[in-house]
Amino acid sequence: MALLIGWFVSSAYGHVNTLFLPAPADVLDSLSSGFSSGIYLSNLWVTVQESVVGFLLALALALPLGYALTKSRVLAAAIHPYLAAGQAIPVVVIAPLLVLWLGYGWVPNMYVCALVVIFPMVVNTMLGVQTIDRALTDAARVEGAAGWAMFAHIEFPLALPSIIAGVRTGLTLSVMGALVGEFVQGGDQGLGSLLLVAKNQYNTPLMFATLVVLAALAVLFYSSTWLLGKLAQVVY
Repeated sequence: MALLIGWFVSSAYGHVNTLFLPAPADVLDSLSSGFSSGIYLSNLWVTVQESVVGFLLALALALPLGYALTKSRVLAAAIHPYLAAGQAIPVVVIAPLLVLWLGYGWVPNMYVCALVVIFPMVVNTMLGVQTIDRALTDAARVEGAAGWAMFAHIEFPLALPSIIAGVRTGLTLSVMGALVGEFVQGGDQGLGSLLLVAKNQYNTPLMFATLVVLAALAVLFYSSTWLLGKLAQVVY
């Protein structure tokens, strides 16, 4: 609240140049006109597609990979260094290569999103499985649990809180992955492209309004994973 009041006062009394910090009313006007014209909805839909599909692709790989890495030392020794190296390389360096290989459009952006979010989900899955109380799994084996039954009824429910934490982080970060891909492509679709247009036109109200939309999208994604966690608690 104090930040908003300071923003209003500094812009209303001319303490800060509006080129650097637009008035809140100007941002609201830009937000309203953007939704009225449909520019936000069309670009938002592109960014949502890229981030959600990229996240689902990463999720489909991260969960079985994270589980396999905890069960096989050979596999962990072979794959984990490459995962760490991939995380160390900035995705903004990889994104131009994906555009070169896959062409322009939302497909390379989808893979950029997947690269951004897969590592934290793999790590959280591994953490969830590794921290399961060994006494519980030993007791389940005594009762005859093994293979799929052990995974479905013992390991997965116990590791689920950590997995959900990784999913929450991954889905929220997927928005950043979509933006990186859109920045690199410099196209005309997506909220990242809209930010570039606003920057090139020195349209700071449009930039701030687009940031508000991005923040709302991130909050929506985070809230949806919170609901997923609650649903998982009910089911398990």
